[in-house]
Amino acid sequence: MADPLDKATSKAPATLGEGCLSRYDPDDMSPEDGTEFPGAAELWEQLQQEPEKSNEP
Repeated sequence: MADPLDKATSKAPATLGEGCLSRYDPDDMSPEDGTEFPGAAELWEQLQQEPEKSNEP
């Protein structure tokens, strides 16, 4: 039986360190691996202005 993970379309970059010190290797990453989100500041401001929702009945 073939490994089902062989069909995955994306793969994580290489890591450095072990355990809780594990992190992605910046030298193995490309711009496509980033988390560019140019609208993040505007979204954060919008979310801060919305009234908080209460879980109380």
